[in-house]
Amino acid sequence: MARDDLTEYRRKRDFGRTAEPRGGESAPGAEPRFVVQIHDASTMHFDFRLEADGVLKSWAIPKGPSTDPQDKRLAMPTEDHPLEYRDFEGVIGEGEYGAGPVIIWDEGTYHVEGRPVAEALDRGHLSFRLDGAKLHGGYALTRFRENAWLLVKRADRHASSRGTPDPQRARSTRTGRTLRQVTAEER
Repeated sequence: MARDDLTEYRRKRDFGRTAEPRGGESAPGAEPRFVVQIHDASTMHFDFRLEADGVLKSWAIPKGPSTDPQDKRLAMPTEDHPLEYRDFEGVIGEGEYGAGPVIIWDEGTYHVEGRPVAEALDRGHLSFRLDGAKLHGGYALTRFRENAWLLVKRADRHASSRGTPDPQRARSTRTGRTLRQVTAEER
């Protein structure tokens, strides 16, 4: 399948003023990867991103992904992001789209169950297994209305009632830093 267009992503950013990657320099890995970033922008949320078709398919999840199958998490689709965004951790400057600190809360590989990603998303249901530093096992993204999806953990051996961590206290899986530490270090 052809690479998705990053026009919307690039239109929203001034790359002379933000450290976010422009995109186009990274190739997909041997196994598709995912990243979950915590982003303290105008509202605190988690960004859930799956590598597919040469980009990161992206959803903003206000309450974050949960390990509890009873939790149904709202997932609002956002524009595709470049593959290099898997590595972005830092502060998006004031006045820029999405201004605020970002940390990489979790990352790893994932495996699609059933249809290929593009077809599954077009049909409104994607099942997959995550193998990350923090998230493991089966999950599903299901569209319940236009531009609104649910992310739900499958009841498997990785399920627990822990739910989602407090984003203010959560630490980066790469650097161990909190949002507050990222902000302080980049001032």
